[in-house]
Amino acid sequence: MDAIPRSNVVHKYQKRSLLIAINCIASLSIFFFGYDQGLMSGVNNTVNYYQTTMGFGHEDPQTGAPVIDNTLLQGGIISIYYLGTLIGALAGGSLGDRYGRIRTISIGACWGVFGACLQCSAQNHVWMIFARLINGFGTGILNAIVPVWATETSEHTSRGQFVTIEFTLNIFGVVVAYWLEFGCAYYGDGSGNYGFVWRFPIAFQIIPLVVLAISVWFFPESPRYLVKVGRNEEARYILGRLRGETGEDAGRAEAEFQDIKNICELERATSKNHSYISMLFGIGSGKLHTGRRVQLVIWLQIMQEWIGIAGVTIYAPTIFRIAGISNANSKWISGLNYITYTFATLICVFTLDRIGRRWTLYWGSVMQGIPMILAAALTKLGKNATAAGDTATAAGYGIGAVAMIFIFTATFGATWLTVPWLYPAEIFPLEVRAKGNAWGVVGWSIGNGWCTLLLPIIFAALDENTYYIFGACNVITIPMVWALYPESNQRTLEEMNLLFASDSIWNWDAERNFAILKEQNPDLVQAAQRGHSVIDPETGMVRQPHRNMSHDASALTAHHDDADSTEKQHFKHG
Repeated sequence: MDAIPRSNVVHKYQKRSLLIAINCIASLSIFFFGYDQGLMSGVNNTVNYYQTTMGFGHEDPQTGAPVIDNTLLQGGIISIYYLGTLIGALAGGSLGDRYGRIRTISIGACWGVFGACLQCSAQNHVWMIFARLINGFGTGILNAIVPVWATETSEHTSRGQFVTIEFTLNIFGVVVAYWLEFGCAYYGDGSGNYGFVWRFPIAFQIIPLVVLAISVWFFPESPRYLVKVGRNEEARYILGRLRGETGEDAGRAEAEFQDIKNICELERATSKNHSYISMLFGIGSGKLHTGRRVQLVIWLQIMQEWIGIAGVTIYAPTIFRIAGISNANSKWISGLNYITYTFATLICVFTLDRIGRRWTLYWGSVMQGIPMILAAALTKLGKNATAAGDTATAAGYGIGAVAMIFIFTATFGATWLTVPWLYPAEIFPLEVRAKGNAWGVVGWSIGNGWCTLLLPIIFAALDENTYYIFGACNVITIPMVWALYPESNQRTLEEMNLLFASDSIWNWDAERNFAILKEQNPDLVQAAQRGHSVIDPETGMVRQPHRNMSHDASALTAHHDDADSTEKQHFKHG
C-alpha cells in the first residue's frame, strides 16, 4: 500500500495489537483531558494563586483554608475554559469531517500546548482567563475528534471496552494532577507562597500534548473517513489490518467495507445539509433525524455534569471541609478519592459491552443519587453536632459523608463517566460523525461551564444542601434514558441510521422500527449478521450468533401503520 507511508504502524501491527496501539495514542489525549480537569482543584487552593496572583481570595489565618472574596471571579476563571471547549469542539468537528481525524488531532494538541504555555506564565486574572480560553479551545478540538477516531477503528462487539480503557487513563490524569500538586505544595517552606507550586503542574501537561502532536502522524486514518472522501483502497487495506484477512477472519473486513460504502451512499442520498445549524434543528436530514440525535447527546452530557461530578472533581476539598474534615486532611482524602475513582473505571471495561449503555446508566443513577442525598443529610447532622459541642458524634457523621462521596465517585467512574462520551461517537451518520460528536462536547461544555460558574455561589448559599440538587438530577436521568435513548451496544456504526429512522422520539418505537428495517434491508448492513454480535443489546444475555429475525419482523409488520411502510420505502437501498 504505497499511499500509506512505510513508517505508519498499520504496516507493522494488525488486529488486536493494532487496536491497542491506536487506543494507546488516543489515551494520551484522554489523559491530558483528565489532567487538565483535575488541575484546578489544587490550583484553587494555592495561596500564591488565589491571593497573590489572581486576587479573588485570602488565606484564613486560623485554619489555613482559602477564603473566597470574589466567588464570581473564581468560578469565571474555571468556567471560561468550557467556553473554549465549546468553540473548539465545533471547530474540531468541522475540521475532522473535512480534513480527517489525524490532522485534526495534531492541530488540537498544538493549540493545547499554546494554551498551557500561556496558563503557566499568567501574571493576573485577565491573562489567566484568556489563557484558559485558548487551552479550552485545544481541548475541545481533541474531545470532538479523538472518541470518533477510536470508535471508527474499533469493532462493534468491543467498542465500549476500548473506549472505557481510554477513560481509565482520563481519571488517571486527574490522579496525577492532584498528587503532583499535593507534592508541589511542600515546595520551599510549604506555605504555598511560591508560583512554582501551581505553575509547574500546569506546565506538566505540555509533555503528553507534544508527544501526541508528533506521534499521531504515524498512525492510520479512520477507514470510515477514507471511504467518505473516496480513498477506498486505503480504507480497505486499513480495515484488513484491523480485522484480519485469514482463517475465521476471512470476509470480515470486506463485509464491513461494503457496509460503510452502502451507508455512505445512503447518507448522501438522504441528507443534503450538514451545517451545524441544520444538524441542530434537523433541517434536510430526512429519515436520518440528526436533530434528534444532537438533542440526545447534548442533554446526556449536560446531565453528566449536574448529577454531581463537576462539583466533586473541582470542589472536593471544599466538600470535605463542609463535612467537618480539616483543611490538611481534606487534601489527602481528596487524592485518595481520585485513586478509588481510577480503579472503579475498570469495572466498566468488563460490563459496558455486556449489559449495554442503558443499563449502565440506570444502575449508575441509582447508586449515585442515594449517596448524594445521604451525604447532604450526614453533613447537616455533623454540623449540628459540632454546634452542640459533640465533636465525637460530629466526626462520625463527617466520616459517613466522606464515605458517601467515595461511593458516588466510584459509581460514576464505573458508569456515567464513559457512556456520555461513547454514545455521541457511536450514533451519528458517517457524513457528520465528527460534527455530531462535537455537539456532545458542546453539551459537556455547557454543563460544565454552567456548573463551575454557579457552584461557588450555590455552595456559598446552600452548603451541603447542594447535594440534594445533585441527587434530584440523578433521579431525573432514569426516566429520561429509559424513554428517549435507544441502545447502541453490539450494533455496528452503520446500523445506527436504521436505529434512528423512526419518526417517533420514543425508544420503544425506534427499536420496533429498527427490527423491521434491518429485516427488509439485509444487504445494507452485513457485518453484524456474520455471527459477531453475540450479546442482546437490551437484556445483556448471550444469544445465538445466526439469529433469524424473520418471524419477529413479520409479527411487527402486522401491526405497522402506513406511515411506517412509507418510512421503510425511504430506506430501501439501491
